[in-house]
Amino acid sequence: MPGSNRILAIIGARSGSKGIPHKNIRPLGGKPLMSWIIGAARESKYINRIIVSTDSKEYAEVANRSGAEAPFLRPAEISGDTSPDFEYVIHAVNWLEANERYIPNIVVRLIPTVPFQRTEDIDASIEVLLKNPQLDSVMGVAEARQHPGKALRITDADSLAPFHDHYTLNTYPNARQKHEKAYFRGNIIVTRTSVLKERKLLYGERSGYHIIPYLYALDIDSELDFAIAEALLEKGVIAHA
Repeated sequence: MPGSNRILAIIGARSGSKGIPHKNIRPLGGKPLMSWIIGAARESKYINRIIVSTDSKEYAEVANRSGAEAPFLRPAEISGDTSPDFEYVIHAVNWLEANERYIPNIVVRLIPTVPFQRTEDIDASIEVLLKNPQLDSVMGVAEARQHPGKALRITDADSLAPFHDHYTLNTYPNARQKHEKAYFRGNIIVTRTSVLKERKLLYGERSGYHIIPYLYALDIDSELDFAIAEALLEKGVIAHA
């Protein structure tokens, strides 16, 4: 089965991070942040090509040194803070088809800011899609530590109200055993190329899932997140790859 599909990993790594400047190449555990996810993808028994989509020549060089390819630079118009993931994913797919006549069967979208993503979770997510032809995509998800039913918002009257209408200030999920489990995206997305090209969607209409342990879904978005990641490595909670 591994050799019967063209399975392409696309890693998005733009250079314009504002929270942590150049976080995608900032050293973590002795190597650039993006090298962690590239390494996990390289160990996959299903992925047979890894592309990094970046708008930076420096990032492209780091990607190449880490064992991925960066055959093009991502256009500025799809490299902004608010650019949807679909735009750079379909751009990469279309570029490879136009310039190399390479068309994958399946695309695996990964991101550098989840450095502890495990190869086994990437492969398990791919396997769910391979075994379930009725699915358009598969997401890696992790259980939320705080249930979304506890979320609050500030109203126009400058007071607090539940973010979700299903709850009130006095009725909310206060014990994990008493409510349905909630999950957040663990940033593995496995999708069929046909869904990307024909329906212009990243997930499609029906998405399966693979549950990832919370520890391995840590997404670095702030200096605090970076400090936590470094501490996990220093204390040996996460092994150096």
